Amino acid sequence: MSALVSTVMMATLVVGPFYLSRALGLDTALVGIAMSAGPLVAALTGIPAGRIVDRVGAQGMTIAGLIGIATGCFTLSVMPARLGIAGYLGPIMVITASYALFQAANNTAMMADARPDQRGVISGMLNLSRNLGLITGASVMGAVFVAGGMRITFEVAAILIVVALAVAILSMPFAGAHGVRHNHAP
Repeated sequence: MSALVSTVMMATLVVGPFYLSRALGLDTALVGIAMSAGPLVAALTGIPAGRIVDRVGAQGMTIAGLIGIATGCFTLSVMPARLGIAGYLGPIMVITASYALFQAANNTAMMADARPDQRGVISGMLNLSRNLGLITGASVMGAVFVAGGMRITFEVAAILIVVALAVAILSMPFAGAHGVRHNHAP
């Protein structure tokens, strides 16, 4: 799931500047300002997302985060360019806030039952999956954008997130304590 989500997140960073400058005609400064909206939203929602995960539980919030990312990607794939920067930023903000929720929930779920002697390896595997996703997002999703444009890129992104969502749902019976609420004080 982490690799698929990271693929989509990198696609937003690679594809975004080209869409904003070429399709919407924004100059470099406006592209930079628009591109900062997503990371800003992710940064501002990270801590609240972690608190929600602690209160509600990792499994449900993993699924909620994936649904949010898929919704944002689908919306971005059908958003007409005539809606301009607002039509781009709205779905991007949904994607990045949902990403913060997914990350908090997924990391919590992965580390919940880890024995102390396994935490470093599991953390390393999480980092590896994210890095593989970032590489795939930059290369494969960049190629999809060049070949098919914005609409196709985010249709593919939505499909990737639906696959991650299927993995999350199918793994629920096997999750054990990962689905149990964790009420640790932050």
